[in-house]
Amino acid sequence: MTQKRFSLILIFTCLLYGLSFAQEKSILDQLHEVAVVDQKVMMPMRDGVRLATDIYRPKTEDPVPIVFSRTPYQFNSYSNGELATRHMETALEYVKRGYAYVIQNERGRFFSEGDWDILGVPLTDGYDAFDWMSNQNWSNGKIGTIGCSSTAEWQMAVASLDHPAHTALVPQGFGAGVGRIGDYYEQGNWYRGGAGQMLFTSWLYGTQHDPMAPKLPDGIAQEDLLRLQRFYDMAPRYPRVDWSESFKHLPVKDIIRNVNGPKGIYEEMITRKPNDPKWYEGGLFHDDMDFEKPAFWFVSWYDVATSPNLAMYNHIRETAKNENTKENQFLIIAPTLHCAFLRATENTIVGERSMGDARLPDPGITFKWFDYWLKGDQNAILDMPKVTYFTMGSNEWQTSDTWPPKEAKMETYYLNSKGNANSRMGDGALGNKKAGRDNPDSFKYDPMDPVTSYGGNVCCAGNSVQGGAFDQQEMEMREDILVYTSEPLQEGIEVSGFIEAKLYLSSDVKDTDLTIKIIDVYPDGKAYNLDETIQRVRYRDGYEKEVFMESGKVYEVNMTPMSTSNFFKEGHSIRIEISSSNFPRFDRNLNTGGNNYDETEGVVATNTIHHSNKYPSQIKIPVIRK
Repeated sequence: MTQKRFSLILIFTCLLYGLSFAQEKSILDQLHEVAVVDQKVMMPMRDGVRLATDIYRPKTEDPVPIVFSRTPYQFNSYSNGELATRHMETALEYVKRGYAYVIQNERGRFFSEGDWDILGVPLTDGYDAFDWMSNQNWSNGKIGTIGCSSTAEWQMAVASLDHPAHTALVPQGFGAGVGRIGDYYEQGNWYRGGAGQMLFTSWLYGTQHDPMAPKLPDGIAQEDLLRLQRFYDMAPRYPRVDWSESFKHLPVKDIIRNVNGPKGIYEEMITRKPNDPKWYEGGLFHDDMDFEKPAFWFVSWYDVATSPNLAMYNHIRETAKNENTKENQFLIIAPTLHCAFLRATENTIVGERSMGDARLPDPGITFKWFDYWLKGDQNAILDMPKVTYFTMGSNEWQTSDTWPPKEAKMETYYLNSKGNANSRMGDGALGNKKAGRDNPDSFKYDPMDPVTSYGGNVCCAGNSVQGGAFDQQEMEMREDILVYTSEPLQEGIEVSGFIEAKLYLSSDVKDTDLTIKIIDVYPDGKAYNLDETIQRVRYRDGYEKEVFMESGKVYEVNMTPMSTSNFFKEGHSIRIEISSSNFPRFDRNLNTGGNNYDETEGVVATNTIHHSNKYPSQIKIPVIRK
């Protein structure tokens, strides 16, 4: 490298970091102008552990409401991180609106004391934080919680404790906090249909702190923390990993170890089954817990847990003991990726498909929500429809008082073929009539050559999967993908709601997976994925037990429901793809009937989908005809 080139790089680097520092310093300066800034307050929990907390509150003698965000992520205002900058910008916005903004690290994260356990952080931490904040002389006793993804996941279970100061919440992209809801045993996005979601492997690699990492001494004084945070923020440096290759490693339980990642809780969590008792000991919300708080829920069509999140919303509206709680649940469903609600533009492209202008109808809706509940402003927020959802295809925001909309009627489409639905070049069809004679479709599923995830409803999978809608035509040339397509529609139809699928399977192995996608096929052949799901067949009868298959027998498999709102225009077709893998979106079933997580060798399965009067393989879609 020449001296001149090195100097230019050095100058550019200095300018880059200088601009970043200047921007953050500017935000901090603005905060100091309008707020009392109290950083690294060590908030005590009932067991003596102290959690690092930054408090920004208006310069006023009057008590104020609090917006509280608790997170496993770094928010040190002196770091160069994008998240830290975003948190300070958020703090400035809330302070200007008359709120105290409080942000806190979960126990065991960065400057917080104690040991971290994802999804296992004591619920009492949230309750104790509410106690502490509501007892401050600058608090009006009302606290709202907000956050997306892992900054949202804890809100639902803590709300079940019904702390009197916890007045309202705004969970966004909150699937990591949903445990068991009805037929969904997600356990915080760890599973879908009993198959492992590999996102947590890459997420934990870059999140869990090695137990051997250096820690600050317990009981350290705030003045020392204020000094230390300026140059030492306890943030580990994680080398980059090519997850598109690293996910292929077997056994699954050794993936993080194989990339020299941190030790942590992954190796234990990977051994749990979908109904393991340990899932019910931590911070997940389950459907046997109470929930009596008004909430404004945010969901995305291309997020990792759309269907379970919508099931969670419906569960609260159906089961809350208090009618006031039922009536004060609101929902927005955007056509975006995970936590990207505010990144939509006049022409929002999600993957390869244009959603048009997908900006939120009211980007300030959460402020109005808190103004009503925490300040008592009579701003008519409760007069809005319960559900605001974006319909793809027609690219428009719509409203409803329920999800799905009451106008949606389930219509059944049956699978049919002459026994050659392999690839989009085959003869697989979807229609309103059952196939009379069984002409089953078979394919080979080789775990060492799985169907590659292409687009989809994902999060946090590193460089292995890019989320969103992508043209599936090339993928559909694989012989291990069965493709069933309707005739072109004579009129446009809106499909909004849960999509159910019942498949009849026989196989020559003890256990395998079934995967399914629903797709909008354009007249020119483009085939955009809308949603996808999977079912590990050993759990077809429930997650309390494993039931293995016998070779040659036909089994009914009900897939976990998918969700979408899409307008299929006149001339478009409805398509489903069926296979046995969608990797690395989901882990590969090695087809042995073994543990899967500790195995290195798989077997090739011959899987067969039956469709006839006796075996009516089908999908049910919620159709709105206008």
